[in-house]
Amino acid sequence: MATEDNPYDAVIVGGGACGLMCAIQAGLRGKQTLVLERNDHPGAKIRISGGGRCNYTNLNTGIDNFVSVDPSFASHALSSWTVKDTVGFFEHQGIVGKEKTLGQLFPISNNAKDVVSVLTRLMQRYGQRLQTGSNALSVDKRMDGLFEVTYESSGVRHRMITPKVVFASGGLPVAKLGASDFAIRIARRFGLEIVPTAPALVPLTITGKDAEWFAALSGNSVFCRVSNERIHFEENILFTHWGVSGPAILQISSYWRPGESIVLNLLPTHSLEQLIQTERAAGGRRLVGQLLGDFYSRRLVEALGRFLPIQTKIASLGKADAKRIADTIHHFVVKPAGDKGYDKAEVMRGGIATRELAQTTLEAKKVPGLYFGGECVDMTGWLGGYNFQWAWASGYVIAQAI
Repeated sequence: MATEDNPYDAVIVGGGACGLMCAIQAGLRGKQTLVLERNDHPGAKIRISGGGRCNYTNLNTGIDNFVSVDPSFASHALSSWTVKDTVGFFEHQGIVGKEKTLGQLFPISNNAKDVVSVLTRLMQRYGQRLQTGSNALSVDKRMDGLFEVTYESSGVRHRMITPKVVFASGGLPVAKLGASDFAIRIARRFGLEIVPTAPALVPLTITGKDAEWFAALSGNSVFCRVSNERIHFEENILFTHWGVSGPAILQISSYWRPGESIVLNLLPTHSLEQLIQTERAAGGRRLVGQLLGDFYSRRLVEALGRFLPIQTKIASLGKADAKRIADTIHHFVVKPAGDKGYDKAEVMRGGIATRELAQTTLEAKKVPGLYFGGECVDMTGWLGGYNFQWAWASGYVIAQAI
């Protein structure tokens, strides 16, 4: 219970999606929280997500859309606060969703600031305190079971005594938005296991002898099936001057590990061998490059000439030639050198191990009163609104316990 000496039922570190939702839901239960946000404005990551449009949930959300040592850990939170709950919550506040592709839901206004405005307005309505420009420095547990939170605001250090602390401070991507490893450091200090962290939903780099080939294609986008031994995605890829990006690459990056190759099926909706046979039956007068030009830009066709006989007439191809061309297009092997790092990553992979947390409350089993939600937990969603749904859901679940 909050007291005069301890005026808040909980201190929430981080004023992003998870932290703001947690404070709002706690307010609905009559609780008082203090949200410490190190930026001058809350919801920095919400504001830039989806190119400033905010893909705030995904209609197809399920545990299979998450990367974790134990994806099923998310099942309680995702069933306690469902996609339907998210949609209804924002609709009630005037934000109507518009589905783009693959279940991705954006505000019909296409303005991420509208989402932040809803959250801050509800914070005020339910009497929750949001303190921006406040950088949490340390969290210690006292002998009496309460927590002492030290934070800095306007160059002055403050101490807050509170019975519960919620970490909703995100992960490491995009340091300029205030990202840090603070939650990870505090969890480690309290003896919690950390699943190794890495950038996720991140572009991949190409170096060495193939770098020039990819760089020459910079700006070209093509629909692909991108796969490794564990999973595949069918969406666009984008060639860049340093490697590959685009939705399909960002998706596979969460499952990629250094040293591994990925396979690009550059024509997943057709059989190139069948197309060649059809062309031959019609006389085969066109060149291989002309056939490929039905599907790719001129620049990509010319670049594929490094591997394929694009100036050869289709009628001149033997079965072995046709198979080699098809294998190249449908099984184009790429070995990334690395990724573009946290500053270009959408999210962080890894984090506080789920087995350290109670599934129904997200409270640290070893440290009663300490909670972790959102990105700092080992629960990484796919591209397309899944991470926001986890943020809303984990914030809601924690709010029911504080």
